[in-house]
Amino acid sequence: MGLRLSKLMVIVVILVILAPFVINPWEPIDRNEASQEKAKTNIAALDTALEMYKVHNGTHPTTEQGLYALIESPVGAKNWKGPYLKKRKILKDPWDNDFVYLSPGIHGAFNITSYGADGTPEGEGFKGDIHNWEI
Repeated sequence: MGLRLSKLMVIVVILVILAPFVINPWEPIDRNEASQEKAKTNIAALDTALEMYKVHNGTHPTTEQGLYALIESPVGAKNWKGPYLKKRKILKDPWDNDFVYLSPGIHGAFNITSYGADGTPEGEGFKGDIHNWEI
C-alpha cells in the first residue's frame, strides 16, 4: 500500500510542476486578435483567387472591375473560368466592411486592404490597417 501511495505522490508532484506550463484552454480568446487573423486569412484567399484569375486572363482585374471580377465575368475578360471564390460571394473583413482593392497597386501588382476595426484608414493596434503586402 505504501508503494502505491508513494507512486501516486510522485505523479501528483509531477502534475503540479507541469501545470503552469500547460496552456489553459479556458483562457479568454482575444477577439480583436482573432478578427485580425481572420482578416489576414480572407486577404490571403483573395490573393490566391486573384492569381488564378490572372493565370486565366493574363492580368489581374482592374480597380474598376474590382473584386467582383472573381465571381462574375467582367466585360473584356479573355478567358474567365470563374467563379474564383468558393461561395460565389466577395469576402468581407471580420468587421463586415469591404476590402479595398487597387490594381495596379502601389505595393505590387495589386493591393488589398482592410481598414481594421474602426473601418477608417490608418489607426493603431486592432484599429490598424491590414495589407496584403505585409502578410
